[in-house]
Amino acid sequence: MSSFENLRVVDNFYQTSLFFPMPTVVISTLCEDGTTTLGPYSLVQPYYVAGKDYYAMLLCCRNSSNTAQNILRNGKCALNFVDDDPKTFKECVKLSWPGDKPEEKMPKCKFKLEKSLLEEENPEDKRPMVLTDAIEVIECTWVRELDGADKDLPGELNGYEGPYHDFNGITSKFGAHFILKVDKILMKKKYADAIINGVRAKDFPPLPVDYGYRDSKNFWFHRARRMKTELLQMRQASLESVRYAADRIDDKIKFTDDALKTILGVPRVFLSVVLKGCVDWAKENNVELITAEHMQIINDKRSKEKNKKK
Repeated sequence: MSSFENLRVVDNFYQTSLFFPMPTVVISTLCEDGTTTLGPYSLVQPYYVAGKDYYAMLLCCRNSSNTAQNILRNGKCALNFVDDDPKTFKECVKLSWPGDKPEEKMPKCKFKLEKSLLEEENPEDKRPMVLTDAIEVIECTWVRELDGADKDLPGELNGYEGPYHDFNGITSKFGAHFILKVDKILMKKKYADAIINGVRAKDFPPLPVDYGYRDSKNFWFHRARRMKTELLQMRQASLESVRYAADRIDDKIKFTDDALKTILGVPRVFLSVVLKGCVDWAKENNVELITAEHMQIINDKRSKEKNKKK
């Protein structure tokens, strides 16, 4: 006999039939008059994380919302990750009432805004403003050409008629999904330094966990607590198995044993990618035998590139 109860799956099941932890993100978008409006969301998650020529987030929302209509119009938005101060969450809830127009809610909004870093770098690239007090921000552009969504237009506030897309643009009468290309990640210096220099438990930002709308009058959220650690299980491949893969990665570029010993801890699923990266570096630098010293140079180069992206 099962130890579980069977809950009925209904609309908004993630809120009504589950305790589903989600982020609290304030999304800024551009209105028709060029001003910025804000809307809080939780149905936001990474979408393309590796293996493509760009990275992307996924947003699910009502297609009649100010956010959706603005993205359909100009394709630009910023995902602002706020802190877990109860005053911050209260401000998010104030911005969340369906149907409120930007000109009605924004004059009452207490969040401070500043110009997009992308727009600062290129004034021709008009972007929504970002929250000054956000911990981190992802500036995005909607990839409207995916799934044929480039023909989706704003203007329908009482529901869109089909046919609908499968995963991008207008996906149902009242729903929309947006695949958002990650253009830039912004982060306050304290937390950026932690990522670059090594994160400790006390370095994690106070990001809230939102459990969605659960009854007729309350939103529920959880404040951050001190992070706990659990050591990874370190598994090293044998030198012979790594040598087997390395000898088949390229017919000219070879590795010394000492070079391969530096990557024995790389998980098998990533080994081919790491080896190919080393081979690419060797070809760029006219190296045919990669040594442990070369591996150190390659690792230093990767670290510098990672820091630049931060």
